[in-house]
Amino acid sequence: MTDATARAVELREHYGRPDLGLAAELCDRHPAGDVAATLVAGDLSAVELTYGELRERSERLAAGLAGLGVGPGSRVATLLPKTADLLVTVLAVLRLGAVYVPLFTAFAPQAIALRLTASGTTVVITDGTQRPKLDPGEDIPADAPWTVVAVGSDEWARLAGSSPTGAPAAVGGPDAPMVQLYTSGTTGKPKGVIVPAKALASMVAYQELALDVTADDVLWNAADPGWAYGLYYALLAPLASGRRTLLLDAGFSARSMWDVLDRFGVTAFAAAPTVYRGLRASGIAPPRTLRLRTCSSAGEPLNPDLVTWGREVLGVEVRDHYGQTELGMVAANAWHPDLRTAVRPGSMGRALPGFRVAVLADDADEEVGPDTPGRVALDVPASPLLWFEGYAGGVRGDRFSADGRWYLTGDAGRADADGYLYFSARDDDVIIMAGYRIGPFDIESVLSTHPAVAEVAVVGMPDELRGEVVEAFVVLREGAEAGPDLPDELAQLVRTRYAAHAYPRRVHLVDALPKTPSGKVQRFLLRQRER
Repeated sequence: MTDATARAVELREHYGRPDLGLAAELCDRHPAGDVAATLVAGDLSAVELTYGELRERSERLAAGLAGLGVGPGSRVATLLPKTADLLVTVLAVLRLGAVYVPLFTAFAPQAIALRLTASGTTVVITDGTQRPKLDPGEDIPADAPWTVVAVGSDEWARLAGSSPTGAPAAVGGPDAPMVQLYTSGTTGKPKGVIVPAKALASMVAYQELALDVTADDVLWNAADPGWAYGLYYALLAPLASGRRTLLLDAGFSARSMWDVLDRFGVTAFAAAPTVYRGLRASGIAPPRTLRLRTCSSAGEPLNPDLVTWGREVLGVEVRDHYGQTELGMVAANAWHPDLRTAVRPGSMGRALPGFRVAVLADDADEEVGPDTPGRVALDVPASPLLWFEGYAGGVRGDRFSADGRWYLTGDAGRADADGYLYFSARDDDVIIMAGYRIGPFDIESVLSTHPAVAEVAVVGMPDELRGEVVEAFVVLREGAEAGPDLPDELAQLVRTRYAAHAYPRRVHLVDALPKTPSGKVQRFLLRQRER
């Protein structure tokens, strides 16, 4: 047993205790003077929030929320920017044994109402900039069953300034619900995921074993905490392990991102591929004084050319990691010394300790051999850190095989003889052309190497002769020339670099790709648009 595997076992035992209390794990047991978060504003000014301050403020707010009827099992949502008030509210909610419901600040009222209604939220904490989205209107009912409190209001001052009751923080054990958040809706209506307290074991394991965050690191996970990757690994995992997290309250700007990486001495950086593509496309040279030790990517597949770009420009390769809202992260090109190996182009790495990932046949729940395309799945009995058991309301959907042996990710891919996993597509994104299975990601990775291409999405479109054919939607880099020969040039690139049969029959030049608020490309919208 390697040290990494032993650590996964240790974490499972620690977060499986019947006396597990979330406020103690995320705050109270850490030294009061240690910094919990460095909070960076848009102008790059920063304030630090210590664990002692976080405890004192969250105890006060918890007392105020209790006065509103919040208690064990209650749902409390936030529609807040990445400020100290967000962390204080999250911890206050969990201190009461209530369940935290995150809302992404880019959501419109319709998306907000869906999540508040489906979760049964009773209190929403927001701020002045987001408050209008919660006003009665077409999507928000006039008699909404939730109470809205805006930071800075008299009601907020009363709640946040309440005197602590002195009552001990809730102790719910490993199966107590901690978070209820919703999938991004890439393939259908968002589904409610109940995250139990014991899921902290897998979150901390990923932070330590895949990201390799140590006490000496400055961690910046740029993902928004309104979504799983940011919530799990920019908030919950750092707080559980007593590590400082850095939160930037600003939209994407290549210049500001370079400045934050440099000014705050970030050594461990994690972000979605969209961020790395944006930094590359900006043409802005990074500061020469970067201290990056690790760079990691998650949220959607990482094109291999970005790995090379990282080595050349960042001084460290970007390593791809794989997971889902329902799982956390389960596979990675890990940074931990016990797990680190050379990156294989196009691979999202190997299963992390605590999980066993396999590839099943398309038509049977049986494992296939090396390099055979199929369905990516988790072996439930062999994955002790797996915490997902179903969606809100006890719905299991199509996530488990009939016998319960396999968790079915809905992704297609393959594994080589050494267990390295390669993503191909979502199950419903796989292109079947004349009997050939074609994964969009493989073609996108080739097209993205062209110097004129900033972003690309590949879909299958109906064809009377072949069943489906490949079509590509391409966003050009700023300043790139869209000459008449470019579509043929891109098609030829696929012929020569990937496969002669898989080239795009049509190449569409577009201004932008449709994406979820978390940045994932919605290929089904491209298919719908063309049809």
